[in-house]
Amino acid sequence: MNNFYSIISDIPLFSGLSENHLKEIEKIAVKKKFSRSDIIFSEGDNGNGFYVVVDGQVKIHKVSFDGKEKILHIFGPGEPFGEVPVFTGRAFPANAESLSKSRLLFFPKDDFVALIMKNPSLALSMLGVLSMRLREFTVQIEHLALKEVPGRIASYLLYVSEEQESSNRIELEISKGQLASLLGTIPETLSRIFSKMSSQGLIEVEGRTIWLLDRQSLMDLAESGKI
Repeated sequence: MNNFYSIISDIPLFSGLSENHLKEIEKIAVKKKFSRSDIIFSEGDNGNGFYVVVDGQVKIHKVSFDGKEKILHIFGPGEPFGEVPVFTGRAFPANAESLSKSRLLFFPKDDFVALIMKNPSLALSMLGVLSMRLREFTVQIEHLALKEVPGRIASYLLYVSEEQESSNRIELEISKGQLASLLGTIPETLSRIFSKMSSQGLIEVEGRTIWLLDRQSLMDLAESGKI
């Protein structure tokens, strides 16, 4: 089997599909390459399809009236984005920009919907992804609305440690400025709280490597939100 087929078969969205169905998906997928800071789509653009990250990173963000950027999500390999307009028939609700040199697969809306009509199990896979995405945004909104910044940071560090399957060492895949935007704060506040958490023996920061020294205290902080 060719490399393109292997890429598609490794995407979680398509897990469990038969070889024939994967080959049908392969036929409609369009390879796209982006350099760092390339705009993939802008808020208001026609939602003519969705993307899956093969490698690299993509940030989804909105820009306020005063020009401030708010990062909504950052996607890495295997993750789809821009899929909601495929089902709603609306424009893209935010901007997508590559954070690094990235390879993506683009799935045109009309072709993908036609595949779903023939293969209901693919619709169930999409529903699972959308449900998970809704849960992630619900958690994010809860953190931003109900927790103080230290609690948001602790929650994020614990979340990343689970994602990276690491008990005490994580690697930040985004800059601290981008992390601050994602958590609804500013870089100066993030750095100050990192310093305080380090002085209290909760974490140790070495560039983008963060050691979680006291998971229980981090869990308590994530719950209370106050340091």
